[in-house]
Amino acid sequence: MQAGSHSAAKGRNAMTKERVGFVGVGLMGHGMAKNILQAGHEVSVIAHRNRAPVEDLVSLGASEVGTLADIARSSTVIHICAPGSPQVEAIVAEMMPHMQAGSVIVDCSTSDPGSTEKLAQSLEDAGFHMTDAPLGGTPVQAESGQLATMVGASAEVFARIRPILQAWAKDIVHLGPSGAGHKMKLLNNFLAMGYGALYAEALAVAEKSGITTEQFDSVIRGSRMDCGFYQTFMGYAVEGNKNAHKFTLTNAYKDMRYLASMADTAGAANPMGAAIKNSYALAVNTGGDGPEDYVPHLVDFVARANGVKKG
Repeated sequence: MQAGSHSAAKGRNAMTKERVGFVGVGLMGHGMAKNILQAGHEVSVIAHRNRAPVEDLVSLGASEVGTLADIARSSTVIHICAPGSPQVEAIVAEMMPHMQAGSVIVDCSTSDPGSTEKLAQSLEDAGFHMTDAPLGGTPVQAESGQLATMVGASAEVFARIRPILQAWAKDIVHLGPSGAGHKMKLLNNFLAMGYGALYAEALAVAEKSGITTEQFDSVIRGSRMDCGFYQTFMGYAVEGNKNAHKFTLTNAYKDMRYLASMADTAGAANPMGAAIKNSYALAVNTGGDGPEDYVPHLVDFVARANGVKKG
């Protein structure tokens, strides 16, 4: 146990619940923080751009604080939901001088495992702990406490924070030390973003060959090639529901860059990953870089690149 952890552990034994800080109460974080509150924990939150989730959580009993230093001082377990590793690194750097001995960072972002492993070592050296617990699921599942999470942490820290994870996650898999959760999340997203790239390209080839999107869907839907991701993707391609799958193209591109870095570090050939990454790079660099440009919209960018004009 690191220096300072023993006294912190004694203090925790006198408490019934960990005090939880939450940085990033957006589409996913709001529901997660709400469920942690409902599990009986004290929760501190901080506003970023959108005040509505913060105000709702405060109405449910959360405390709003003004700075990351305040989050660090008031919490023993701190969740972070951020866009990626640079933001997580900056948030942790700002909090570390103010964190209580033995406190745990729980990074729920999809981050670069290399960054996570370095951050974990820095935190351990300073008497703190790092957990990566990236998310599987949707904002609806976050609200209902039905998310999945793949966890990287020491056995001791995992046992300590598991009751908190259970407040917002239905499926919890402990994969190994810090960084393991983020590695598995990138592999998961490699498959998901690969599906998206395949679907978009297949639809472009279909349309250019005289098979309509609707005809394509009538064959694939309900077949062995169908799956949940296919259905949300086609919710836009067939039904025009722009919000069928709220995961941005910029996040998809970021995750595929992280996957490439992970493969490079492992010395693994990753040609499919490069092709998938380039599909999202095409979309992001030709207008799909906004906060409401979602993965199913990839179909439009691939169609346009192929000169496909739908009626």
